[in-house]
Amino acid sequence: MKALSTVIIFLICITGLSAQKISKISINSAGVLQMFTITTDDNAVINLNSNGEVVNYGTEYFSEKIQNYSRIEKFNGRVDLFSVTDDKALQGKLKYIGRTSITYYASYDIEALRGKIKTIGNLSFEYYMQYDDATLKGKIKNIGSTQLQYFTSFDNEALRGKLKNVGNTNLNYYTSFEDKAIKGKIKSIGQTSFTYYTSFEKQFAGAMKTGNQTQNIAGINYLIQ
Repeated sequence: MKALSTVIIFLICITGLSAQKISKISINSAGVLQMFTITTDDNAVINLNSNGEVVNYGTEYFSEKIQNYSRIEKFNGRVDLFSVTDDKALQGKLKYIGRTSITYYASYDIEALRGKIKTIGNLSFEYYMQYDDATLKGKIKNIGSTQLQYFTSFDNEALRGKLKNVGNTNLNYYTSFEDKAIKGKIKSIGQTSFTYYTSFEKQFAGAMKTGNQTQNIAGINYLIQ
């Protein structure tokens, strides 16, 4: 009996460790959120935009020659799509990748949610709705237990709609009052800061001056492209 209990506890621990998770958040050079990357328990990746739509999926391969560059290739395992006989909001969408099932809001759900990701494995998704600020409507609000916040229409114009918080991690940006070559760019993620060459340094204007393009903060990789 003791041995059986030990096995059960071990399996529970393994399940917890292998659950789906946010593995990467990609932000472009203008400070705009590009993708959330969800990694499954069998190392498939699903890339989503801020509105909960699948951008691509497969296996992520990292370049040995080009720093911070990766590409998505075909997943060598189970990949199922919803068929033409399924609900019209689901047709053609990814249904399974490996052992992970993906569900969506259907055509009978609230119009603003139809076709958006509902769950990826054990991760549930919630969204900002039509009664929220105009810059937030339709964006992902929660991925599992991780809350996502964005700058609203009341914030500085260079910040509006940009990612503000990922759980307890704060993201800050250069405002519209800053030099034209750096306004809107990511300024800090958590305790990690970024600086850039200004328009007075014409040869490198806008390029990152200090800080690394890839940062791992609270278990999530942030890629500044």
